[in-house]
Amino acid sequence: MAQFLRHPEAGTLFGLLVAYAAFAVLGGQNFVGAQGWSSWLNVAAEVGIIALPVGLLMIAGFLDISVGSVVPASSLTVALISNHYQLPIPVGIAGGLAVGLLIGFINGMLVTRTTVPSLIITIGTMFGTMGLALGLTVLIKGSTGVFLVADPLTKSILGEALGGMFRVGIFWWIGGIALFYYLLHVSPWGNGVFAMGGDAESARNAGISTKRLTVQLYMLSGVVSAFVGVIQIIANSNAQVAAGSSFIFNSIMCVAIGGVSLTGGAGSVIGIALGTTIFSVVTQGVFYSGLDTNLVSIVIGGMFLIAVLTNDSFRNFAQSFSSMAKK
Repeated sequence: MAQFLRHPEAGTLFGLLVAYAAFAVLGGQNFVGAQGWSSWLNVAAEVGIIALPVGLLMIAGFLDISVGSVVPASSLTVALISNHYQLPIPVGIAGGLAVGLLIGFINGMLVTRTTVPSLIITIGTMFGTMGLALGLTVLIKGSTGVFLVADPLTKSILGEALGGMFRVGIFWWIGGIALFYYLLHVSPWGNGVFAMGGDAESARNAGISTKRLTVQLYMLSGVVSAFVGVIQIIANSNAQVAAGSSFIFNSIMCVAIGGVSLTGGAGSVIGIALGTTIFSVVTQGVFYSGLDTNLVSIVIGGMFLIAVLTNDSFRNFAQSFSSMAKK
């Protein structure tokens, strides 16, 4: 128990169990059945994929607001290349992912080459990307939306709903959790992320290339967000300029609820995944419980504030408890 409580995700797991139990009672069989599980898992998969790189950036001491514009920009790029210009869908997907890499590279370079906070820089790139995506889409197609009907193979890999309910994006999310867990907690690369978030100057003195690591983190965030845009266009067959705005704060809330410190240097991939699950369980649980849907924002906002206010306190308590248990 002491070993378990030392982990920052311990409090998040407890919160998840309480939230699920509450909505299982209120929502009944519909919520605990396959329909309910598919509902919150589908939501968790979309926001959860983006929350993973956003969480790593926050552990390193940065923010990325531009994810909300990368998602629709990627979707529109895929649709324009493969629909309007009639090129193969793999070419369109490569173009969409390239957009994410480019925006991530620009973010990383601006953060490392200037003294402007990452929040301000990524807000700027977000609006710049949204403006470019809107302008080019209207110029090329004459509208703010583009349609694309994917071939069966691409649909089965990226946009199929198994049993008509569970989207394959859930498996991509699980794979992403495994990959990011390895990057952050197993590989030496993850030590640099924690070191930079704890004290960037000390990390540089220890020989860590903080500038290169920062650019890598932002490019990772960009390409992963673009991948979610690819999934959306394949699954929904429709791309809109304003389709990604909800990802901006939802991903940050999932990360904060998951126990990641807003000041950097602390957090875990498992905690981020659990925080994402809590977010999706609450948002869908309110619907299945027949409660006023306006309560979703109130509950999520309250959970965010509680997480921010208690994460450090719980972490200190867990460490003290662990020390006492060892004695």
